[in-house]
Amino acid sequence: MVLAVDKMNLSECVKAVQRRLEQAGLSYGHGTDNAADEAAWLVLHCMGLPVDAGGVDARQPVPVSVVQRIDECLEQRIERGLPLAYVIGEAWFCGLPFTVNRHVLVPRSPIAELIQTGFQPWIAFDGPGDILDLCTGSGCIAIAMAKAFPDASLTASDVSQKALAVAAENCIRHAVENRVRLARSDLFDRLTGTYDLIVSNPPYVAHAERWNLPAEYRHEPTMGFDGGTDGLDLVLRILHAAGDYLKDNGILIMEVGMSEPQLVALLPELPFLWLEFEHGGQGVCLLEKHQLVSSRPQIDRALTGRKHVA
Repeated sequence: MVLAVDKMNLSECVKAVQRRLEQAGLSYGHGTDNAADEAAWLVLHCMGLPVDAGGVDARQPVPVSVVQRIDECLEQRIERGLPLAYVIGEAWFCGLPFTVNRHVLVPRSPIAELIQTGFQPWIAFDGPGDILDLCTGSGCIAIAMAKAFPDASLTASDVSQKALAVAAENCIRHAVENRVRLARSDLFDRLTGTYDLIVSNPPYVAHAERWNLPAEYRHEPTMGFDGGTDGLDLVLRILHAAGDYLKDNGILIMEVGMSEPQLVALLPELPFLWLEFEHGGQGVCLLEKHQLVSSRPQIDRALTGRKHVA
């Protein structure tokens, strides 16, 4: 046993788990950024208590059976180095719980903040009519947008059938399976139609940088990270094609994360609008259809010599 089981209340249990996590010297970034929050998340989940609500009685006893379950989770978290979201099979995004497994990245995009503010001031007050979530993974971005824009029509695409299976499960979980159309496509290859808004969090990590990430990140699917030698292979393909899939006043919002400096250096002529966030995050750009279309010659030159062109 990692934890003692006699007369332990909720507060004591959380503190004991926190100490154990701190002693293990783990890295965070899959839903929390510190041991205290992760300990609370783990204990509340195992207790069957809401992780997003206050008013929980910290003095309530923790049953021995729950402590045993916490021990099992800690073994996977500490000994195997799994992100907690994979251990418990759930992560939170935009205030909503999502089923996750090792076929999808753990949700953590700053795009959540944009969804919660309705993409203001870039989207009309009544919201977009047609939305595409490109590289949907678990479906968290598409589903959160479906909740934020109840009148919108959404398409969520991914090249991975296993990821789409997780997304389908999450659509059913949040009762939006009739509003979110799932499509298997290598970026735009099998997509048709045009959209008011395209949102994408594609793979954008460079090969070398992937292995510099903490060990926890290596449990996530390589396909979700791998952006090629400089991290921009898929980013450039999206920039090249997105204009053809946007309506006249449509916009592209794309996360490129740590690859922002490389992208700006490669395409200095493009009028990227880099969005700012109150709650942390960077590397999310906005481009309008006309900007993408007029910049296509520069994007084409940047794509020259790359292995795959959309």
